[in-house]
Order: sequence, then C-alpha cells, then structure tokens
Amino acid sequence: MKMERLERTAVEAQLAGLAGWVLNEAASSISKTFKFSNFIEAFGFMTEAAITAEKLNHHPEWFNVYSRVDVTLNTHDAGGLTELDFKLAKAMDKAATRRGV
Repeated sequence: MKMERLERTAVEAQLAGLAGWVLNEAASSISKTFKFSNFIEAFGFMTEAAITAEKLNHHPEWFNVYSRVDVTLNTHDAGGLTELDFKLAKAMDKAATRRGV
C-alpha cells in the first residue's frame, strides 16, 4: 500500500505532538538527535527501533557514534512525510524514554 504524502499543515500538526523533532526547510523530512548514557544504550535503542521499522516496513536514515544516534525520517516513495514517519518517530521516542532519554 502506497502512503500518501502529508500536506504541510498536517505535518506541522503531527510535529506539534513530538518533542525534539525538527522539520527540514522543504518540509520533506524530520530529524532528531538522541543522546544516551553509553554505546550499549544507544545500540539497544537502535535494535528496538529496527524491529519496529521492520514491522512497519519503513526504515530510518540514521547515524551512530558512541552514545549519539542521529535520525532522519521521510518516505522516499511519497516524496516527503507520511503517517509512517510519525508512527516510527513516536515508537523511537518511546524506545528512548525506556532508556532514560
């Protein structure tokens, strides 16, 4: 099932319910940096997020160095942001909260 790209007003409404996520200038992606206490916590977060991403069939663009994980979400097929991006962002926030972030 192809996801429909959200209009900017819908993106901004969804973003209002997320802490720390930043919309890029083109309103085509959201990003956030997660900082954990150590590499094990960061890797645990990435593992939990990867399982959720696989279930959603929606995979993040991310970069990890030690305790930091930089995440960018968008839906390439839709050319911007969709409901899937916000579902994954919320799941990532929950996974980070479980690790004290």
